[in-house]
Amino acid sequence: MTPWPGIALLFDKILVADRGEIALRIIRTCKDLGIRTVAVYSEADAHSLHVHLADEDVCIGPPPVESSYRNFANIISAAELTNADAIHPGYGPLAENAEFAELCESCAIEFIGPAVDALRQMGNKAVARHTMQAAGVPVIPGSEEEVTSLDEAREWAATIGYPLRVKAAAGGGGRGMRVVHSPDDLAEAWQMARLEARNAFADDALYLERSIERARHIEIQVLGDGSGGVVHLGERECSIQRRHQKLLEESPSPAVDDDLRRRLGEAAVAGARSINYRGAGTVEFLVDKSGEFYFLEMNTRIQVEHPVTEAVCGLDLIAEQLRIAAGEPLGYEQSDIKITGHALECRINAENPETNFTPSAGTITALHLPGGPSVRIDSHIYQGYTVPPYYDSLLAKIITVGSNRAQSIARMRRVLEEITIEGVATTVSFHRALLQESDFIAGRFDTDFVSRTDLGQTAAV
Repeated sequence: MTPWPGIALLFDKILVADRGEIALRIIRTCKDLGIRTVAVYSEADAHSLHVHLADEDVCIGPPPVESSYRNFANIISAAELTNADAIHPGYGPLAENAEFAELCESCAIEFIGPAVDALRQMGNKAVARHTMQAAGVPVIPGSEEEVTSLDEAREWAATIGYPLRVKAAAGGGGRGMRVVHSPDDLAEAWQMARLEARNAFADDALYLERSIERARHIEIQVLGDGSGGVVHLGERECSIQRRHQKLLEESPSPAVDDDLRRRLGEAAVAGARSINYRGAGTVEFLVDKSGEFYFLEMNTRIQVEHPVTEAVCGLDLIAEQLRIAAGEPLGYEQSDIKITGHALECRINAENPETNFTPSAGTITALHLPGGPSVRIDSHIYQGYTVPPYYDSLLAKIITVGSNRAQSIARMRRVLEEITIEGVATTVSFHRALLQESDFIAGRFDTDFVSRTDLGQTAAV
């Protein structure tokens, strides 16, 4: 299903414009394909593994993201200096940036991702709602456009009803989002969401939508070749979250039957096809208690949790991104996609679950990453590595695969018992506790499960 020969013929060298484990992940696939790589890094990441494993490396500035990993000029200059044919943005700050993709195009550098128009359509959540609605995809009731003032927000809230969510129009990953349960809370939520959106996305535009209570967060992985070929690769269950940030993902979902899977997949493909989507993308849905589903957003990039999909469908999604960017058609249809077994992913973050997941920077003084049957660990850390305070706290992703959900859980428990990371606080203890919860084991959970069960406070360090 994955004819690779044409990729290396088009791309001689790819610059990886991200850091951490995803930069390593991309570099490794490029090595498999015989493509040379360029790592870019901030001064804080000078000793990161992706710098050592790439064929070339370029320092792009001081630690702050705006001065380095979001510095358009420095990254384009690094690509031109090293004669890179293409830039892979990972899932970092440039991955869904239409302005950066357009700049790459103007510099004759291939942006490994969707076309600029698709980035713009899905990058603004209010526009994305309209686009998906026009494609026949169910959307959550909400404001029909960006809401520009608190008075306007109050008018929309009276129409939508409570509880509702105030959300950043340019946002994603839960940033710039607040749940509002009563009119008395709207003003504070509005101001906080606006401030967070401005800081995270340099865009404080907001919109409102109804809050679907006790919902599950289910996402569908899609691939499109930009010429009408679109398939989905099944669903991922992403309901285990804290503060709207995912902690554990799995595929398939224990709550999705064959009929719901078909309907979700058809909706995701219809939405992607309506924008002539090119590359790897994820259409995210909320599924309510009755099984009705609603479009949440589309992430126009590779996702952190992509390994669980790779594990059950047998595709290398990074290689598929490169192949599509090289101009190749998908070369397969929906009927060719087979989902086999079950995969689980635990995100190990440098955070302290005993203190409400506060970040933990410092030097890793001892490290053991286990192996064993059907275990994959994606990580950029090593003993002696210093976790910088400037970036996302993700240290490692543990992926276990089984013939069924119970087997993948058993294997994950084994890995979590063996793993050692000392010098910084981590979420290992949280995951150990989670995998003992009877409701989790039975598949009875939703997006409020962690806060409702207070797992973050009860996990033992």
